[in-house]
Amino acid sequence: MPDTLILIDIQRDYFPGGRFPLVGPEAAAERAAALLGAFRDRGLPVIHVRHESLEADAGFLAAGTEGAQLHPAVAPADDEIVVTKHHPNAFLETDLEGHLAAGSSLVVAGMMTSMCVDATVRAASDLGYSVTVAGDACAAPDLEYAGTRVAGPDVHAAFLAALGSAYAEVRTVDELIRTP
Repeated sequence: MPDTLILIDIQRDYFPGGRFPLVGPEAAAERAAALLGAFRDRGLPVIHVRHESLEADAGFLAAGTEGAQLHPAVAPADDEIVVTKHHPNAFLETDLEGHLAAGSSLVVAGMMTSMCVDATVRAASDLGYSVTVAGDACAAPDLEYAGTRVAGPDVHAAFLAALGSAYAEVRTVDELIRTP
C-alpha cells in the first residue's frame, strides 16, 4: 500500500442536502472511510484536505459554513493533518508538500474526481510522487458541455481513465487494503 493517504474535499456540501451534491457521494465516502481505517490500523500517515471558497458569493464550500466541514465518515483524528486550500490543486499555495516525505508514494481519494482530485493527482505526478487513485472512493457531478449532459458516473469514469493513462495507477479500495 502506498505510504501516505490524502483525502480530498470529502465535505458536507457534496452530499444530499448540501449546496452541490455529487452523484454517489455516500458510497465514495464509505469506501474512503474503509481506506482511512486501513491506513490508521497500519499507522500510516493521513492528510485531510478541505476546500474553502473565499468568494463572498460562493455557491458551495463557503468559508465558515456547515457545508465546508469535512464529512463525519472521514473526520480527522487529533493527530492527523488538515490542509485548507482555495484552489482545485491541493499543492497550490498550501503547505501540503511540506507534510510529505521526499519520494512518498501517495494514495488519493475524494471529491470531485473531475476537479480537485484530478488537479491534485496531476500536480503530485508532476512533482515526482508515485500516485495511486482509489477510484471507488471518489465521486463526480453530472456535467454539461455544448448542450450535452454528461452523467456523473461517465464523468467519473472518463477522468479516472485519463488519470490512469499517464498520471496514476487507479485501483479499488479493496485492492489497496489487500496490498501489504
